[in-house]
Amino acid sequence: MGNALLQSIVVVDMSTNASVEYSRAPYAAPAHPRDVSTIAILGAGRVGTALARGLVEAGFDVRVAGPGNPDQISLIVEVVAPGAQALSAADAVAGADLVIVAVPLHKIATVDPSLLNGTLVVDVMNYWEPIDGHIPRFAEAPEGTSAIVARMFPGAQVVKTLNHIGYHDIESDRREPGDVGRRALAVASDHAEAAATVMMVIDKLGFDPIYAGDLADGVVLEAGGGVFGVRLDRDGFVGLLDEGRAR
Repeated sequence: MGNALLQSIVVVDMSTNASVEYSRAPYAAPAHPRDVSTIAILGAGRVGTALARGLVEAGFDVRVAGPGNPDQISLIVEVVAPGAQALSAADAVAGADLVIVAVPLHKIATVDPSLLNGTLVVDVMNYWEPIDGHIPRFAEAPEGTSAIVARMFPGAQVVKTLNHIGYHDIESDRREPGDVGRRALAVASDHAEAAATVMMVIDKLGFDPIYAGDLADGVVLEAGGGVFGVRLDRDGFVGLLDEGRAR
């Protein structure tokens, strides 16, 4: 892994004054997180709307954008993610602290890279050949698909997470911090502060965040990887990551 990791870090949620300690080296948060209040989600499918619902409940201002006119998704968003706003992609991203890209990977070219310049981007996408078709650059990507996404959005800081959990589990598996068996999710990025920021969001969403390393390390989170779709608490998840690194 390319980033030097701290042995421990205490993150203080300024809205509640509660502190969360990420102290499981070498899986601790690698830097101090940025403040996040507004989150844009590009993609109004099952994953995007499930995340929108959970993030609204977690206290974030959530904006959802589909591929076209926001009026086309406004009713869907109102019904399945009450409290979220349906906006155009440009309006959703403008001023957002974090942008989640949740479109089918074969439609990634529909996302305007210029919209994401200077943003923190969370890549929750997976390459599914039966759905996406055969796309050589994704099918033959030893460094993982998120490394390719990062090159497509050179002005953004890309973080990989939430691709290794089913959309239906995003709501059902959420737990309060400290709950026994709280499910763990991994975060990978080449940018330390961006990774720590997304870890804080994951924690607020209801999961134990684990720093998995750089984007290339995130290949283990993809379909066929050792932790894909696996429901484990923090200790169990760390064990699988250790096994993956030993191979």
